[in-house]
Amino acid sequence: MSSVPRAPMFLALAGLLPFLWSVATHFNGALYDWSLAHLGSRFVAPYLQLSYGTVILGFMSGVLWGFATKAGGSKATAAYALSVLPALWAFFMVGGGPVAAATNLVFGFLGLLLLDAFFQLWNLTPRWWLALRVPLTAVVVACLSVEAFL
Repeated sequence: MSSVPRAPMFLALAGLLPFLWSVATHFNGALYDWSLAHLGSRFVAPYLQLSYGTVILGFMSGVLWGFATKAGGSKATAAYALSVLPALWAFFMVGGGPVAAATNLVFGFLGLLLLDAFFQLWNLTPRWWLALRVPLTAVVVACLSVEAFL
């Protein structure tokens, strides 16, 4: 990640905090109780992880849409169409209880990484984009896997 500019790197790392906090409240009963009492039910596992993951997939659709503006012709059409998939995935697939929602978010973030790779291949992203996205996706998928598979 040394090639990633500092501002995007620090903001992206800060964006991992809700996922990590959710995992911490999943495994630590005292932290869960403290968070529930002081922050509310929206800031503990699994609600925090699932709601934040849904928001981030929607946000990343917007990022991809922004990259699509750099394309032309049929590549632009494909890029715009692909850019909305993460948001649609979150809308249609997140639900049905915490395990199903977390599982679908895992697949949503893995699919997003595939889209990131396509957009990088099409030279629509900054050169450092995958250097940022791969480790972030690994952490997000690991955090969501706690709810999905444990």
